[in-house]
Formats: sequence, C-alpha cells, structure tokens
Amino acid sequence: MRRPILLAVSHGTSDAEGARAIADLVDAVATTLPDVEVRSAFVDVQQPDAADLLPTIDGPVVIVPLLLSRGFHVHHDLHGMAAKKADAVVSDPMGPDPRLAEVLADRLAAASTETPAVDLDSREPVILAVAGSRDPASLTDAEAMASLLSLRLGARVELAYLAARQPDLPGALREHPDAVVSTYLLARGFFFDMTASQADGRTVTPPLLDGVTVPQQLIDLVIARYDQASARLLESATPISGPITGPIAGSTAGAARP
Repeated sequence: MRRPILLAVSHGTSDAEGARAIADLVDAVATTLPDVEVRSAFVDVQQPDAADLLPTIDGPVVIVPLLLSRGFHVHHDLHGMAAKKADAVVSDPMGPDPRLAEVLADRLAAASTETPAVDLDSREPVILAVAGSRDPASLTDAEAMASLLSLRLGARVELAYLAARQPDLPGALREHPDAVVSTYLLARGFFFDMTASQADGRTVTPPLLDGVTVPQQLIDLVIARYDQASARLLESATPISGPITGPIAGSTAGAARP
C-alpha cells in the first residue's frame, strides 16, 4: 500500500524570495521522503489553489499546513476542503513547537553576533512579532510559542501582533525601545515588510526561512506532522477485525474526518 500523498499548503505570497524559500522547504521534504509523493498548493495569492487541486488527487492525502498557528485558513479552508474527500486528513499546523523555538533562537544568536548593539542578556525582552488572527486558538498558539522561545532563551519574551490584536508592534517598541524583534513568520512577504517598516531601523531577525538555507528543524517538523496525521488516516481506514456484536457487526471503520 502506497503512503498517502503529502500536500503541503501555504498561504502564498507575491514576494519572489519568500515564495522561493517556501518552495525550497517543500523540495527538501520531498528529498527526505523519497517514498512519498509531495505536492504543494496555496490558500491565497499563488497557484495551484488547494481547494481546486485536492479533488483532482486520487488516493489518500495528508494536508500539512505550512502555517504557524491555527486560524481561519486551517479551520475553515483546509478542514472544509478535507471534509469533502473521505481519504483526506489535515495535520496540525507547524506551530507552536520547540523546533521553531530553536530556529528563532538561532536567528537571534546570529543577530547578536552581527550587530554588537543587540544584547540578549539585557533587561529588555525579546519581542516576538506574530501575524495575528481573531481566532481564539491563534492567541493560545502565539502565547505557547512565546513561552517556548522564552524557555529556550532563558529570557523574557513579549508578544506583538502585526494584525487583528494588541499590542501591535509599534506599541510594543514604544514600551521597550531597545528590544530586538524576533520575526515569527515563515518567509518574506507582506507581514515581514510590515515588521521591518514598523521596527523603524531596529534590529529585526530574518523569518524562519531566510532564503539561504532550509533549517533541518523545519524539514523534520513538516515530516513529523505528516507522520502523525498519516497514522490517524491509516488507523481510521483499517477494517475492524475479530468478532463483532451489536448493530455495527460487519461494518468497517469510517474514513478520517478532520
């Protein structure tokens, strides 16, 4: 039995460098999983559109959101389209996860080496700049990510939102004018440009995908999400064995529903 197709779905961006960095991540995952067909799609901006592509794929599919938290795209777009295909399942999004904290910490360490004014041991907190969403689950995920980064750094981390929530980044920087901004975004694009603009010359770390190399932690994370969801899909598709009594005798386990 062939392994499920991995459909990596990202938001999409009009930034050429950001789009290339995400494509590099998908390619790295495909190279690491030679026995899995890996495809990519998007929920906005770029093509192919995930909602159009998924119905054309034969066989089981694991949709892996290349998104950093739960929100509208995960709950509405991805789970909505998977509900229309009996052998499709949606994995957890990429964040929060300790592996993301590792990459964020690496970005901060590089910034402190390249810019002597950046002092991670100062009393100023690190400001974690996140995209923001009105979905309550995204707030929980952002707070969890800030806690993971704080634990990794052994330093205080304050959240700042680029949309939908407060405090916003300008407000956080007024409160902590000497803080370094840790960019909690997957790749360059609209929100990264906003971060750099609102930081007004202060140190801003590159996004998780800096366009130079693909961190191994991100490759491992996508594969872990795929493996976890694949196990759920296989378990739900496996026929019930052994003697069965009661009204469901003779039935088989239903296909996965997100």
